Amino acid sequence: MDWKPHAARLAEQVTHTTSRWRPIVESVPRHVFVPRWWSWDRPAPGPYGSAVWSLVNGPADRQAWFTAAYTDRSRVTRVGALHADDARADEQATGSPTSSATLPGLVVTMFQHARIVDGLDVLDVGTGSGYGTALLAERLGDARVTSVDVDPYLVAAADERLDRIGHHPTVRTVDATGPLDGEFDRIVATVAVRPIPASWLAALRPGGRLVTTIAGTNLLLTADRTPDGGAQGRIEWDRAGFMTTRTGLDYPDETVKRIEEARTAEAEPETSPYPVLNVMEAWEPYSMLGVTLPGLEHDYQQGPDDLGTAIMTHGDGSWARATGYPDQPATVHQGGPRRLWSTLDGLRSRWLRDGSLPVYGARASITPDGTITLRRGRWSTTITT
Repeated sequence: MDWKPHAARLAEQVTHTTSRWRPIVESVPRHVFVPRWWSWDRPAPGPYGSAVWSLVNGPADRQAWFTAAYTDRSRVTRVGALHADDARADEQATGSPTSSATLPGLVVTMFQHARIVDGLDVLDVGTGSGYGTALLAERLGDARVTSVDVDPYLVAAADERLDRIGHHPTVRTVDATGPLDGEFDRIVATVAVRPIPASWLAALRPGGRLVTTIAGTNLLLTADRTPDGGAQGRIEWDRAGFMTTRTGLDYPDETVKRIEEARTAEAEPETSPYPVLNVMEAWEPYSMLGVTLPGLEHDYQQGPDDLGTAIMTHGDGSWARATGYPDQPATVHQGGPRRLWSTLDGLRSRWLRDGSLPVYGARASITPDGTITLRRGRWSTTITT
């Protein structure tokens, strides 16, 4: 079965006819990088996004494999510590994704924001499946591309699959939040960070550009390095969400414990002026909360009768639980040192009054240590953790 017509259709979906990325997407066999993946089966107890996942073995049905691989969707390749490559045929996984092959349209968007042209040296942070690395190598040549990931297995698998299609960029096992070897004209991250690692700014050549997302938000940040070793840029109007950088095979499980405690915690009920909200799907409030109250954790569940329950927790002991139907004011229980749902309702009032929240389109100033200051109009905030 020929994969090229599938890749051509994908390229039509994710690039403009004049884009220099169109022939690149047409030329890279994405199915090589996602031979097996996890398919969402049903929700599981735990934080928002936790689920029971079933294994899909691509080569067992080549038509379905090619259809899935060349669709503009992310394919989850690891859940918790279990990579799809290592799972038994009948095995299921439970938990939240820890690695994926990012949807191709978003990968291309990140590269377009990076303003990549021939002759540049690019650092790809978050190798993952290796597909994005392959696109870069196809466009720039192997010698211009370095890709890093904290996970040794992901690096080894990506390196082998890149070799299979004839590409040999530099692929290393590195914690990208620590020291980096080399200098680069562009740094593009498909993992989220907070703040910007100082090592990125040190490795970025003068005038070089970084493109990343801020952890706990859907904010896509572009910034150009300045002579003082910092950077200046903006929050783009495009939205993007990536998994946060990690140091182990999985993320800490404290989140699950806090959310489960908030599910049954008692407090005097309050009535919100607004219906219950799935904050993770409301990108402006979610991102605004993420920069003003770092460290929030979210969960949302909706029953067959449309009764929704949203939970927010924080490591300082603050928690909130809101329950209600889509067309009725929510009943809220909250406790701890901060009133999390009241903060959200304040943002929703501002959102309705002004028609938007100031975080998207904000100017960004980054100091050499990675501290980010965002400004739009009279609003500003500083992100250090």
